[in-house]
Amino acid sequence: MIALAFSAAIGVTFLVLGCALPQFQNWWPMFVLFFYFLSPIPTVISRRMSANFDSASSACVELSIFLTTGIVISALGLPVILAHTGVIQWGACGLVIAGNVVVFLTILGYFFVFGNEDLDYSMW
Repeated sequence: MIALAFSAAIGVTFLVLGCALPQFQNWWPMFVLFFYFLSPIPTVISRRMSANFDSASSACVELSIFLTTGIVISALGLPVILAHTGVIQWGACGLVIAGNVVVFLTILGYFFVFGNEDLDYSMW
C-alpha cells in the first residue's frame, strides 16, 4: 500500500513539474487529472455487475475494458495534442506522459493487489 501511494505521488509530481517549471508555466496539462479519476470507474462498475470478473468473458467486462482503454489513450493523447498545437511545450508533454504512465501503472497495480475478493488478510 505504501509503494502504491509513493508511486502515485511520483506520477502526480511529474504532472505538476510539467505544469509549474519556469520554462513551461502552463497549467493546461492538469486536465489529465479528470482521466485519472475516470479510469477506474468502468472496472469498478463491471466488477460490481459481473459475477466473475477474472475468468468469465461477458459483454459487461469487455465494455469496461474498452472504456478504460479509451480513457487511458485519451489521457496519453491530450498532452501530445496540446504540444502539437503549441499550447504547451514538448518538454512539458514528456513530463506529463511520464506522470501518466506512472499513475496508470499505479492504478493497475492497485487492481492487481486489491482486486482479489478471496484474499484472506489474516495470513499476512
